[in-house]
Amino acid sequence: MAGFIAVAEELHFGRAAERLNMTQPPLSRQIQKLEKTVGAELLERDNRKVNLTAAGQAFLEEARRLMALADRAPLTARRIASGRSGLLRIGFTATSAFSVLGTLLEQAEALIPDVDIDLQELVTGEQIKGLQTGELDLGLARPPFDTDTYDSRLLYRESMMLAVPRGHRLTLLGRDIGDADLKDEPLIMHSPTRARYFYDLVIRMLPVQHGNVVHTVSQVLTMVSLVAAKRGVAFVPHSAVKLGIAGVQFLPLASGGEPVELHAIWNRRVTNPSLARLLRHLDFDMT
Repeated sequence: MAGFIAVAEELHFGRAAERLNMTQPPLSRQIQKLEKTVGAELLERDNRKVNLTAAGQAFLEEARRLMALADRAPLTARRIASGRSGLLRIGFTATSAFSVLGTLLEQAEALIPDVDIDLQELVTGEQIKGLQTGELDLGLARPPFDTDTYDSRLLYRESMMLAVPRGHRLTLLGRDIGDADLKDEPLIMHSPTRARYFYDLVIRMLPVQHGNVVHTVSQVLTMVSLVAAKRGVAFVPHSAVKLGIAGVQFLPLASGGEPVELHAIWNRRVTNPSLARLLRHLDFDMT
């Protein structure tokens, strides 16, 4: 390939051979062999000059591109092996998008600037499956998860709030909301399957009257939107305030309860060098 490029650029076998630090006969044999392999005449030759055929001109462009790729290949391989290049696939929950995702992406941009990041919005269960199959490298998910298979770091901890329609009677109490205040309130509840973490958290925190449940959903954004539509009240993490949905107020709960946690999780068998590099330097305190 290099021999053909030299002859094509010099249009002279003698000068091309000198440029390549070789004699002319083996260079001529290289070109003949190349033409036989390609199945087309690439050069027009006579005793005085060499010209490219139409096929030779097209082949020259491709040959230059391939040589450039070959020159870059070792550097690319070294950059990927060191975690300075490549692809990082990150799964995230909807609520993490308005709590820690932005901060994490800013850090990633600074730590691994040449690594492409593929973002996938998934609930925790889907993220676990993706980490198990290798379709994801990193998850921003809720506990619990198998600590033998997955390593993790706490990213964010926040309190639960009660989302109510603006002007709701509970906003006039001027205090934290207790169990008795919710006795007759229509409730928008977390799905016990697709939002199991939040469901269990609320059940442990308050004696929920299941007869009051009017809607069961899996996404916090959907919950807050239903509250804005005056369909009921809902227990949501404090970061839901950042959604900025009109017609909703957020009230503190008297029961307190367990804080909502968000973790960075990854398979202990880390094989992606970009992930290993990010984890070595990532500041996990994103509160």
